Amino acid sequence: MRLILILFLTTGIMACQQQSDTAADTSSPLVVTNTGAAGPKLYIFDCGRMRLVSVEAFNLKETDTDVRELSAPCYVVDHPKGQLLWDAGLPSEFAQTDGPVTREDGMTNWLEETLASQVARMDLGFDMGSLEYVAFSHIHWDHVGASNDVTSGTWLVQQGDYDAAHADGNLSVPAVQPHLLVSIKERPTQVLNGDYDVFGDGTVQLIAAEGHTPGHQVLLVDLAETGPVVLSGDLYHFQFSRANRVVPLFNVDAERTLQSMDKIEALVTMTGADFWLQHDASLFDSQQKAPRFYQ
Repeated sequence: MRLILILFLTTGIMACQQQSDTAADTSSPLVVTNTGAAGPKLYIFDCGRMRLVSVEAFNLKETDTDVRELSAPCYVVDHPKGQLLWDAGLPSEFAQTDGPVTREDGMTNWLEETLASQVARMDLGFDMGSLEYVAFSHIHWDHVGASNDVTSGTWLVQQGDYDAAHADGNLSVPAVQPHLLVSIKERPTQVLNGDYDVFGDGTVQLIAAEGHTPGHQVLLVDLAETGPVVLSGDLYHFQFSRANRVVPLFNVDAERTLQSMDKIEALVTMTGADFWLQHDASLFDSQQKAPRFYQ
């Protein structure tokens, strides 16, 4: 396993270990150890598709990009110490409808098969009842859609999104649907206040990247053969947005978003990581899906 030399500039690994609604910060440098054990595998699942009517809400002109179809993948990191579910795609109930689901804003959504059905059908050695950890890039509806199907694991969540998820009506964060968060809020919870090394060996790290939501985060996975990859969450929605540092109009904090963009781009440069823009449907279509995996 190649060692990743992280982290970084002004932040250390800060995490709050807790099983309740209280939090206390701890800080320590990242220590990466090579135990010789098998490294993680990364599975990609199809958790839905979205077609936009307009890109204006993303602070783009209609002529800036011709992309209107976005992917909504789910990922499972299968580590020797357990599995981490990263993002949960579109709401599972969408799979129960005949044809697409159209929202009030005109967005059309498709979900052919729930995540729970996929992992059960593929017999991968884990399912929604055997996960060690669950983490979402953020709590928007199109990233937590299968969360009510999770019956195991500890929820790893940044303080900002934890607070927003438990706020009355979730009015402070657009695009949150509280009914999708009911079950996950009942899971054992570890509230984070910064970057966090999930399995303690540097191979799977949650990197705080606030701005899109108060507790947005990205995932860094170091794969022995593929190399390091960064799963973007909603740091960007389009390649045009990344190239031009465009902040969507619905982000809760534009300045923090720009700071997070700078932080993650510095991480990508430092580690040589491959940046996977999660909503990029063309990228998603080119990738191998479960039961195949990256390692």
